[in-house]
Amino acid sequence: MDIWSEVTCPWCGLGRHRLQRAVERFERGGEVEVVHHSFPLSSSFPEDRTFSVREALLRRHGVGGAQAEASTRRIEALAAAEGLSPYRVLDNEVGNTDLAHEFLAYASAQGKNRTAWDAIFDTYFGKAEPVFSLDDLLALANTLGLDREQTRQALAQHRYREQVRDDAARAQRLGATGAPFIVIDGRYGVPGAQDSDTLLDLLRTAWDDTHPFTPAGGDAPACGSDGCVVPVHG
Repeated sequence: MDIWSEVTCPWCGLGRHRLQRAVERFERGGEVEVVHHSFPLSSSFPEDRTFSVREALLRRHGVGGAQAEASTRRIEALAAAEGLSPYRVLDNEVGNTDLAHEFLAYASAQGKNRTAWDAIFDTYFGKAEPVFSLDDLLALANTLGLDREQTRQALAQHRYREQVRDDAARAQRLGATGAPFIVIDGRYGVPGAQDSDTLLDLLRTAWDDTHPFTPAGGDAPACGSDGCVVPVHG
């Protein structure tokens, strides 16, 4: 299973949580691997500064005041109701996340795909701490047990920039127009932060489609189109 996300997208953080809940509830959850991918949406932001969420909503979407308060607090309330708390959306900063996605690609290459995405969402939404600059990301590298100097070199040389772009392009080819975007078993595309019940149903459907039921052998009594077989006892 694959999920594409933007680091600062509040629906992505909530969507990740809902997906994890669905996998935990799924009867075959231990056999499901979730792979996180990048879908950057903030490349138009300058790389050398951040903005408050309030300012960004007003500048990019024309949403401000009570409307911005209501929309973001609603997401925070949904997260809290689903056990994801704290989840700070309105009182946060946004900025260019291109380097953050390169960091996530690098961490994934070191075998830390899920832990890196968990850490960056927990840092950004759980603590409202920045994840934009090289120093921000090196601090995350420390918490993940990544070599600090090797991480610095990978990010300074932008070794994973093309991979991030290719990742996003793949999602678009699969039909993604935004994030989050989930693909189950390479066949079911799921746009948006669907609730965990919907995701659980899709997991079961995908599993049943690829693991058809095979009845065990035997000659136990049964009824069919020709009637019922009555066992004869000698």
